[in-house]
Amino acid sequence: MLNKELISSAIPTLNPGDTVFQAMELMQEFHVMQLPVVAEDKYLGMASEDDLMNADENATLESISQHFSRIAAKANSHFLEAVQMANEHNLSLVPVIEKDSEFTGVITASDLLKQLGKTTGANEPGGIIVLEMEQRSFSFSEISKLVETNDAQITQLNTHWDNNNGAFYVTIKVSKFEISDIVATFQRYEYQVKYYFGEELYENELRSNYDHLMNYLNI
Repeated sequence: MLNKELISSAIPTLNPGDTVFQAMELMQEFHVMQLPVVAEDKYLGMASEDDLMNADENATLESISQHFSRIAAKANSHFLEAVQMANEHNLSLVPVIEKDSEFTGVITASDLLKQLGKTTGANEPGGIIVLEMEQRSFSFSEISKLVETNDAQITQLNTHWDNNNGAFYVTIKVSKFEISDIVATFQRYEYQVKYYFGEELYENELRSNYDHLMNYLNI
């Protein structure tokens, strides 16, 4: 999905001649912390709520343009570029431009989150397993083989390097909820299973045994 395909038509733009007060009012109305400033279809930068709060409310945006952020995503880039910008700069929306700073529109953070959920398979049913390992030991083919031996498939796989503790994580989304057999397989092959989320087989067996007991007692 490209950035230009996620453009929102609901978010207004600011003009250089607008006052700080007008900009603040629009931000509150649309529940955003930034708004792009545009003149003749050219992106001039982005005014933020933090900067405006320290300015004279009667001043024009043009007079404080030195405080504008010039952050913008390219229209024909993958949407993950916009996700990265939103995360790094704590943005409620990301401006999108064509070449020569031609303004295309904005992508809201909520729309980025929705698209990221679709891309990572967050909306798909299944269990999640997180492995911790040495980065050099990562092998997609081996991990996939171990999952498939338990009559399941990998529907999504993401890797992440955590700088805080120097650990490499592999997050796997699999096609079924009952994942105790998959977890056991990874552990048998000496994988370190950090977390797992899904229905465990023994829980279902306990429930079945409980139901049988209740039926027996009711006879």
